[in-house]
Amino acid sequence: MFSKKENIENGSNYKNKKIIHSKTPTYRIVLSSIFVALGVSLSVFPGAFPVGPTKVFPFQHMINVVAGILLGPLNAGLVAGLIGITRIGIGTGTFFALPGGIPGALVVGLVYKHLGRKEAAGLTEPFGTALGALLSAFFVAPAIGAPSLPPFLGLTAQWQLFTIFFLMSSVPGAIMGYLVVLALKRRRIIEGY
Repeated sequence: MFSKKENIENGSNYKNKKIIHSKTPTYRIVLSSIFVALGVSLSVFPGAFPVGPTKVFPFQHMINVVAGILLGPLNAGLVAGLIGITRIGIGTGTFFALPGGIPGALVVGLVYKHLGRKEAAGLTEPFGTALGALLSAFFVAPAIGAPSLPPFLGLTAQWQLFTIFFLMSSVPGAIMGYLVVLALKRRRIIEGY
């Protein structure tokens, strides 16, 4: 091992160097893995609650916001997809977890990347989730043979019902994610994103 004096002479003062730079593939893989593990564990406790054929899970949308800002659109979409697939596999999610999660993560990542890098981009997650609701109503529900939803609040159109159910999850989740990002930035845990 080198002594402290030799390290200083060689210019390798480890105190002032970052171990993992935020743009490296290693950083993205590790952070993605943490988000997937967090999403799956939160789906068990406190869990999701059933509404119609869906299971409302606001923590998915919270993770979409944070991942979209920290990892970008493609990696955030991958994280949402892996969480959805795992939730389906362990029974804490339905097939609607995929179109309900992935579009929101992609929208947050794209808006954050291309429109000024403001943390308020996290509040655009419900727009992606609304797109996922339309995909669910028009493509996923008929493909898996889901029964028609009963009227809710006087609405009978399937796309309207899916949109309401998905937004019941997405709006609180996006607000939570926005608050998490603000807290992380305020504590200087994340910088330069």
